[in-house]
Amino acid sequence: MPPVKHLYVGGYGPGIVTLGGGLTRVASPSFLAAHPSLPVLYAVGELERGWLTAFSPAGEEAAGAVLAPLAERPSEGDTPCHVAVDPSGTLLAVANYGDGTVSLHHLDARGAFTGDPVVLPHEGCGPVADRQERSHAHQCVFHDGVIHVADLGTDEIRRYLPDGTALEPLTLQPGAGPRHLAFSGGRLYVAGELDGNVWMIEDGRASAAPASAVPGPNHPSHLLLEGDLVYVGNRGPNTVSVLRADDLSMVAEVPSGGDWPRHFAIDGDRMYVANQRSGGVAVFAMKDGVPEPTGEVHEVESPACVLPLEMGP
Repeated sequence: MPPVKHLYVGGYGPGIVTLGGGLTRVASPSFLAAHPSLPVLYAVGELERGWLTAFSPAGEEAAGAVLAPLAERPSEGDTPCHVAVDPSGTLLAVANYGDGTVSLHHLDARGAFTGDPVVLPHEGCGPVADRQERSHAHQCVFHDGVIHVADLGTDEIRRYLPDGTALEPLTLQPGAGPRHLAFSGGRLYVAGELDGNVWMIEDGRASAAPASAVPGPNHPSHLLLEGDLVYVGNRGPNTVSVLRADDLSMVAEVPSGGDWPRHFAIDGDRMYVANQRSGGVAVFAMKDGVPEPTGEVHEVESPACVLPLEMGP
């Protein structure tokens, strides 16, 4: 049987939900990632004693709708919230939000964990007392052979070589609270969860623009670069903004279809938005780069991540 495209949803409900049918029970799978070449999905377990699980399709009939554990191990930190795999499929990185620790895990030919992890703790703080009392690693991104870590607690983009060697970090304005980031050539885009801005760093220079035009508090969540557009989820306004990548000018801002848009993904001509507090994944049609509501919402308990992925035996 050939692979089947599914939309997997992680969060704080009973497990990983497959839209259209299927539930894989696992504790607090708040973020998911795919192996670049194997039918393997990775999930963090956002627990005080963080956990990491690799899954493969459960069988021919399931065709990936229900997943079977392939391997599991501790995340080496407190409350992991993000996982990513390098393009070669041989190294996986985990961001542990609770204590700021990043861990690197080698992967074997099956996509399972092998060898001892590399554990990268970090210290620091920021000016927002109730959110930046310590390091809070929020996302790991592989780019040009370097692991970039958005640290909300220290206003840094930490940088490491694949063997764990620390490089000089990039520093944002105090109180920015970097959460998610994306690269385009020599440009780096960062969602500032605490200051409500989208930051662009190029040639050592940083500029910023509001992530939302709606008055009131905003805590930007996920940021995605697609072509010459930057997309960002806005928690508070409950919108998704579309910005031009060259100057961060606003193209459009649309309601997210629910409450607290924590994450979203674009798959072909559709955008899927995980609205955590209202318990649904809203579906949008993409028209000229702008998401338009279809009225379709899939009920999912406390969704936090959406991952379109082909999985099959």
